[in-house]
Amino acid sequence: MLSFCRSFSKKCLSVLAGLSFSFVAAADYSTHPLAAGFVDEMVQQHGFTAEEINQWLSKAQKRQPILDSIARPAEKSKTWKEYRPIFIVPMRITNGVLFWNEHRAALTRAAQEYGVPAEIIVSIIGVETNYGKNTGSWYVIDALTTLAFDYPPRAPFFRSELVNYFILTREQKHNPLEFKGSYAGAMGYGQFMPSSYRNFAVDFSGDGFTDIWNNPTDAIGSVANYFKQHGWQTGKAVVVPAKLTKPRDTLLTNESFNKVVPPSIKVSDWKKAGVAPTGKVARNTPAIAIEFDGVNGLEYWFGLQNFYTITRYNRSPMYAMAVYDLSLDLKRAMRNADKKSAGAAH
Repeated sequence: MLSFCRSFSKKCLSVLAGLSFSFVAAADYSTHPLAAGFVDEMVQQHGFTAEEINQWLSKAQKRQPILDSIARPAEKSKTWKEYRPIFIVPMRITNGVLFWNEHRAALTRAAQEYGVPAEIIVSIIGVETNYGKNTGSWYVIDALTTLAFDYPPRAPFFRSELVNYFILTREQKHNPLEFKGSYAGAMGYGQFMPSSYRNFAVDFSGDGFTDIWNNPTDAIGSVANYFKQHGWQTGKAVVVPAKLTKPRDTLLTNESFNKVVPPSIKVSDWKKAGVAPTGKVARNTPAIAIEFDGVNGLEYWFGLQNFYTITRYNRSPMYAMAVYDLSLDLKRAMRNADKKSAGAAH
């Protein structure tokens, strides 16, 4: 393009000027057809000025890779046998033990105060950000405006998150142009969306500022509080293995597999329908029936209330199972590390 322009300077100057204008226009969300209504809402309902909202929107940029990524999340494009190895790897377990050891006091306190086991908290942070090592490289304002204004399938959700984001940054006296996060606008160690931050994040360190971005103690307390507020049952199981007692293609309830809804069908009713537990569980326990395509073929589980609670973080059954499996490995590795430490001390 540049060598061509040296020969046709006047013509190319006008072409480049037009291209430059189109790039600026595309990047300026204050001129988006949906922007005016958004600005009005922020002014009328939340006390912002039109000038400040327009200024921030004018700095936001549409990011096509974000639209590409949200259209093909791993939870929808992979089977369980492909999905599980992404998270259950030796390095993530090793890093988890290091994180657990480093923040043992905060994790113990969070488990006591919120009733959520340390291994579940550590596992969530491990799955989400590899213990804070990968919290996201997208500007949150770019992610949320791109999805709020140019991703119709979930525009209402992301529009609401953009509203919450501007309120959050005002409350915390931060520049909304500075925060970075995931392609969906999630932030910090535990990848909280703005509404989750405003509703569930806690100042667990007691320093007067709820910092999920740089303070792992606050992140630990916030994840634990999120789980408690979403129905975690202390001391109860997460899943129970199951098997089919009728041919799969004849099960009338087959279409109910992997439906992420509050558990309502009792295990005894599932058993009558042809899905029976192979582990210990009370017959009147409400459960979700889960089918995974694993390395050894189809496998079946009952997801209990705590499983459903994990899906409040991410609605995929595979995500919830990965968090649970990693938590088991972390707990086992931590126990072994403590034994070795105790043996060395003697």
